[in-house]
Amino acid sequence: MINFQNVSKDYEGYKVLEDVTFTIAPKEFVSLIGKSGAGKSTIIKLLIGEDRATKGRVTFGKYDLNKLKYSELPQLRRHIGTVFQDFKLLPTKNVHENIAFALEVAGRPEEDIHDLVMEVLDLVDLEGKEMNYISQLSGGEKQRVAIARAMVNRPDVVIADEPTGNLDPQNSKGIINLLKKINEMGTTIILATHNKDIVDDLNRRVIHIDDGKIIKDEKNSKFYI
Repeated sequence: MINFQNVSKDYEGYKVLEDVTFTIAPKEFVSLIGKSGAGKSTIIKLLIGEDRATKGRVTFGKYDLNKLKYSELPQLRRHIGTVFQDFKLLPTKNVHENIAFALEVAGRPEEDIHDLVMEVLDLVDLEGKEMNYISQLSGGEKQRVAIARAMVNRPDVVIADEPTGNLDPQNSKGIINLLKKINEMGTTIILATHNKDIVDDLNRRVIHIDDGKIIKDEKNSKFYI
């Protein structure tokens, strides 16, 4: 599904990725780890079409991201849900409106939107919270709304970029369990994190990036270098 082949990325002569090669199969759960500045965010930007590789090839299913036209980006991103550390929710909209907005942008029929929103609220255990505003939610609930928004278009892949960075251990565990549940439903998960305990508890595939290079790619890994 996802293939990075000898990918390098330079910014004004500064190399942030160097000869990165990996493949992620459908339905995998992969942790992408590394210290700040190692290259995790660059990999994510290349994958969602926010940036392009300087060298090498990035493909996602039928999409060759180095050749993708700007007009084709919305179509690509319907296949990818993204979740961030700082939630990126709209404070002037309630929970229902925040999730519905993703459907509206995707051009879904208005008559379908309410039912789809309620389905994903059930998935993330937020039934009854649809009329709450973001300021009325806990940090864990905000991240569940963000995950619901990422899932509402039924993407093939969810990219979670430090999704527990602003959460306490109990809420962090709940978010990781929710991502595992989504993965078990058939969605590929890419989790970017520097949290050792999360990586060890998952015991799934780990791709470790350091100084723009892959230094480790192991399945069922409990080790954090």
